[in-house]
Amino acid sequence: MQDRMIGETRVTRVEEMMGPGFPAAQFFPEFDADTFRSHQHWLAPNYFDPASGKLVASIHSWVVRTGKHTILIDACGGNHKPRPGMARFDMLETPYLDRLARIGVKPEEVDFVMCTHLHIDHVGWNTKLENGRWVPTFPNAKYLMSSKDHAHYSAGAKSPEAPEYERNVYNDSVLPVVEAGMAVMVDDGHQCGHCLTVRPSEGHTPGHIRVDLESKGRRAMFSGDALHNPVQVPLWKWNSVFCLDRDKARQSRHDLLASCAESGALLMPAHFGTPHAAYIKAKGDSFELDWDWDGKRSA
Repeated sequence: MQDRMIGETRVTRVEEMMGPGFPAAQFFPEFDADTFRSHQHWLAPNYFDPASGKLVASIHSWVVRTGKHTILIDACGGNHKPRPGMARFDMLETPYLDRLARIGVKPEEVDFVMCTHLHIDHVGWNTKLENGRWVPTFPNAKYLMSSKDHAHYSAGAKSPEAPEYERNVYNDSVLPVVEAGMAVMVDDGHQCGHCLTVRPSEGHTPGHIRVDLESKGRRAMFSGDALHNPVQVPLWKWNSVFCLDRDKARQSRHDLLASCAESGALLMPAHFGTPHAAYIKAKGDSFELDWDWDGKRSA
């Protein structure tokens, strides 16, 4: 758990899991061994595991409490979900809801669930298995998701050519919310909780969004999968293998980092290891990380 204040807004990180995930050489299409090696001294051990050659990734949600609303940003992988071909997320049994309870949040107290995109590790806890059916985990929430992403993945769920795990993700973690009338399709500029604003950050998925927070002059940006690993700050031109439109993803990543540097916003990604959040400094055509180790500067 990690807790901090952004102005008058309380933001808490709730972890589902963390550890080595994908091999770095396979995860970045633009991977260059010499370039990556030049960054290993600061990547290990929090963001890269030299023994396995794998990137260290956290799977977590950010819970935003404004005093009036409780908002969950990205809902991790979820339990009991069949994910053939994706062993890290297949039929999980994690204490995620217990961890949510430990920060004082019950599922029925969540007002909004914001999905930065509709990938396997961002929508899983949208639903839970109850009496053999997938039902919304947060029964009183509105689930905000990109209209472009929903159009793309709802169509994919009907295609036999789409990977089985991808079809399952839509059918067990998105469709039940839509059918329950709890989904709200959003686009650029949508406001939530009087302090959060949806901004486009397309490329990783067709309708990928970021969520900007402003409270009492303090700012943060929840970046979803605009970037996965801290090495993508200095090496912002590197995409992930899962980025569907690499040119757009690269531009969105640059725009995100430039916006953080210009506005002083705290970057709060979905997968960074400890300390999970950082400030960004522009350095010519590149960017540097200024780690927020104790969270005090965001107060």
